[in-house]
Amino acid sequence: MTPPERHGPRRAAPNLAWFIARHYLTSRRTGSRFLSFITVVSVGGVVVGVTALIVVIGVMTGMQEDLKGKILSSAPHVLVQQHGSTLRMDHWQDVAEDVRLVDGVVSVAPFVITSVSIVRPGYTQPADLYGLELDPEGPAVTAMAADIQQGVLDLEPPASGLPPLIMGSRLAMRMGVFPGDTLTIVAFENLKFDPMGVPTPAMRQFEVTGTFTTGMYDYDIRNVYVPMEAAQELLDMSSEDQVSGLGIRTDDADQALVVTSEIRDRLGFGYFAESWITQNQALFSALKLEKLAMGLILGLIVVVAAFNIVGMLVMVVVDRTREIGILKSMGMKDRTVLYVFILQGLWIGVIGTAMGTALGLTVSWLIDRYEIIPIPPEVYFVDRLPVTLRATDVFMIVGLSILISFLATIYPALQASRLEPVDAIRHE
Repeated sequence: MTPPERHGPRRAAPNLAWFIARHYLTSRRTGSRFLSFITVVSVGGVVVGVTALIVVIGVMTGMQEDLKGKILSSAPHVLVQQHGSTLRMDHWQDVAEDVRLVDGVVSVAPFVITSVSIVRPGYTQPADLYGLELDPEGPAVTAMAADIQQGVLDLEPPASGLPPLIMGSRLAMRMGVFPGDTLTIVAFENLKFDPMGVPTPAMRQFEVTGTFTTGMYDYDIRNVYVPMEAAQELLDMSSEDQVSGLGIRTDDADQALVVTSEIRDRLGFGYFAESWITQNQALFSALKLEKLAMGLILGLIVVVAAFNIVGMLVMVVVDRTREIGILKSMGMKDRTVLYVFILQGLWIGVIGTAMGTALGLTVSWLIDRYEIIPIPPEVYFVDRLPVTLRATDVFMIVGLSILISFLATIYPALQASRLEPVDAIRHE
């Protein structure tokens, strides 16, 4: 027997199996109408499950990426502070030189931070005041600092001679403040006591020169920025050239933990270094857990669709028992019968997954492009529902959906392949 004749039937078996599977799926005879309806339901279940998974995983990933971007726009990758009751750093220039020698550090800049009260006639609002160096060595540590240094945000001395101040847009809106207004800043970190022992906080007037919007509710409602010299003067740090700490930018924000560890080793005892990952660990851990939980819950939709596939294929086996018996009596092998029902289930899984993927990608794009789902920023930190789709997430969802569909075909396919021809033909 020649090689083509020897291998021909083996190559023909899958083609024959697919021909019969397609015939069963598209049969229009009266007795198969109910099975066709079950097939549609099974495909629909896979479509809904895959669509929901893609959209929800995209939203959860988008929340993580959006929050990360907004946090890093105002917060440095690593903070270095000096231990002590005042949390003030002395000789910060020497510390900065040591930190710059650590691998992965791109730039280092000092900062001053303190909690203050912003006073207007009849109204007081708490805020976090940041003092930034306007002309640091090297690149800016944060996007906010870069905008200030490049003049995108105006922190230049005004004509009044008062020190300038910029504040979050939501804070300005709440207080009814506009550029050109004068505010009184009260700092409680530098309390003085008069001869009678009454504490007196440090106060100074500032002129509002602009506002900013980060999209992060907590930042836009609390943060104000002033030149570092003005913050040092307010807190009586100017005489000793003290700062609150150093902000550090690394070449990779995701590697901030590694750089933080190296900085601690280099500076030794007396200094404290903390990465943005550690500072926001609780928030991002909660988001990751929520993403996992939502993925598992919505994955059950695909599992339910798989049970529909099992039920549909079992009904096909029962409905086509006599035909299967006839085919096997004519020489069809058990393996070919197995292929028939596996291909039926895989067809449902592949078509449903493809349709669900297309629909999920479309819905995700619409949500992200047109921002059609606003959310309360005071609760969720952001003011819209962001969507970020990663290729790895989409491929994982597609792969799991097809795998579950394949597993759903095994039991019915085995039952069909094990039918005895004589018993199957006698089946009523």
